[in-house]
Amino acid sequence: MTLLGVEHLCVRFGGLTALEDVCLAVDEGEIVAVIGPNGAGKTTLFAAISGFSRPTAGRIRFAGRDVTGLPPHRLCAMGLVRTFQVTRPFADLTVRENIAVGVHLRHRSPRRARALAEGVAERVRLADRLDQPAAALTVAGRKRLELARALATEPRLLLLDEVLAGLNPAEVAEMEPVVRDIRASGVTILLVEHVLQAVMRLSDRVLVLVGGRLAATGTPAEIVRDPAVIEAYLGEGADRLVTAESPRARGA
Repeated sequence: MTLLGVEHLCVRFGGLTALEDVCLAVDEGEIVAVIGPNGAGKTTLFAAISGFSRPTAGRIRFAGRDVTGLPPHRLCAMGLVRTFQVTRPFADLTVRENIAVGVHLRHRSPRRARALAEGVAERVRLADRLDQPAAALTVAGRKRLELARALATEPRLLLLDEVLAGLNPAEVAEMEPVVRDIRASGVTILLVEHVLQAVMRLSDRVLVLVGGRLAATGTPAEIVRDPAVIEAYLGEGADRLVTAESPRARGA
């Protein structure tokens, strides 16, 4: 079942065209990655889908409904939620209190919110830091907290904006199973990411944006062998990015 559909999406800022005639679909249960060089339109695509930017033309459909131009809070209530590359937690609140803010979207009871926040923290491996102030977290901890706050709203579709950016290889390796577990719990994931080896290991399908247009779509194995994608973005030797740990290889 198609959960997200983007139809002929265009976004223009004055004389600048950020996205032109972009069409894509994300099926329920998938992990789909969007990659491309800087300035390709990835952030604009996320902003349009999540209601932070209004498309100039085209339609966005979520769970069978036309949601084009709806504001972020309404999309969040429907189950479409995004994270941000630059994390901005409530620094004076604890990790538990930060997560509870997201829980309150669907649960009014403070006691219930605190209990559910503990479960979300466990999912992103922050359970041992629940009572720490958010300001004390490392970059990796803040990335996990950003993810936890989004998960706390109980999304159907989660848009991850460079959740691996700024992490060292060990931290990336620790985050990958967290993302897989989120998908296994029934949450569909659309992610923008520059850590290409992780993208290829995590994703069922990869979409390539170049110059505001969708240049290619396919499995990780197909994308790393696409001559146009290699020339525009990946470079020679890109096929080494695909390993036996891809979702299809694991049967995930």
